[in-house]
Amino acid sequence: MTRSVWTTVVLLFAAYAVDFIDRLVISNALPQIGTDLHLDHADRGLVVSVFFVAYAVVQVPGGLLADRFGAWRICVFAMLAWSVCAGLTALAWSLGALVVIRCVFGVAQGTFPAAAVKALAERSPPGLRTTANSWVNSANAGGVLLAGLIAAWLLPTVGWRGLFLAISGLGLLVALAWTRWMPRPSSPALMESVGVAPSPWTLIRAPAIIGCAAISFGYNTVAWGLTTWIPSYLEERRGVDVGSAALLMTLPTLVAAVTIVLGGRLADRLGGRPRVIVLPAMVFVGVLELLLPAMTSVAQFIGLLTVLYAVLGLCSMASLSVPLRALPAASLGVAAGVIMIGAQAAGIVVPYLFGLVVDHWSYDAGFVMLGLGPAVAIVAAVLVPQNAEAFRAALRISAVEVSTTTR
Repeated sequence: MTRSVWTTVVLLFAAYAVDFIDRLVISNALPQIGTDLHLDHADRGLVVSVFFVAYAVVQVPGGLLADRFGAWRICVFAMLAWSVCAGLTALAWSLGALVVIRCVFGVAQGTFPAAAVKALAERSPPGLRTTANSWVNSANAGGVLLAGLIAAWLLPTVGWRGLFLAISGLGLLVALAWTRWMPRPSSPALMESVGVAPSPWTLIRAPAIIGCAAISFGYNTVAWGLTTWIPSYLEERRGVDVGSAALLMTLPTLVAAVTIVLGGRLADRLGGRPRVIVLPAMVFVGVLELLLPAMTSVAQFIGLLTVLYAVLGLCSMASLSVPLRALPAASLGVAAGVIMIGAQAAGIVVPYLFGLVVDHWSYDAGFVMLGLGPAVAIVAAVLVPQNAEAFRAALRISAVEVSTTTR
């Protein structure tokens, strides 16, 4: 990859890391928040899920805004807005106030992902986009890790309110870096031809795009279910304090960061072909989910969770691997927005449903419920087009790049 692409990757990595820190520290803080605001498990799950309702609603509008006004502008706006919302979270005094603030937080962060995919596509050739995006997406695992470390450091000392106040300035720093160092988009003449830009409506209703969104839903059913509830599970069922629970997640998230990059690189080498990666990986993940609660010690549990995260990370880019190769940069804002609705749908449903299952049955039943994710991902990965040519044929577009990009 060229220096311009690497600079873009580094800046996007930093932005996503802060995005996930701001978003995910609430998982580590949920035990304290629940005690302070008198919330049961379902209430705590609702606090997480409601964020994703707002986040999902603005995915496609965020992509449209990026296509209309430029990805760079939308990304910087999102970073500034979510940093303000992180600070506001510290002021919540009730379940209702927390829900409202998390909704606004979701809107602020929800405009970022589709614009980020477009920003990278404007600065990288199609044959390397999945690899480049996998480096960026490894920030998800990095954000989980940093969120855990920051939570382990600050929760015991300043509490959950101090935690959110402390992290509210991180997005401001990254936004400033973007204004100084983000490269300009590559000239369309230098980019590989990947296809005429289809209309937004064509993308929104295309079965191929919806199938990719289903892969994203399946992957994120597992990812968000485990990320949200493992800290609470370790504290309530394994007797691990909140700081130690955050630290125990270090190994699984580090391993996931590595396999996310490997999965993206493998997808580029395969020219897409999501079923080749998703089918065997998700079968394995489904089996490991069922085995997790049977582990007799915390060490065994974390060891098995690390293996699960490693295999799951290989599927991180499966939903985008073919669209990134098949579509021109001018269309990727909307396409990414539709695909990411699948991820956010999982974020809406799974944290609340898992908490509800725990309240009425048990954590064991919650882990069984997460088996829905691998099943959905496998079916969708088998059905979607497996390469760029088949994808363009499904959308009935030709392989000539005619669009331009602007900052």
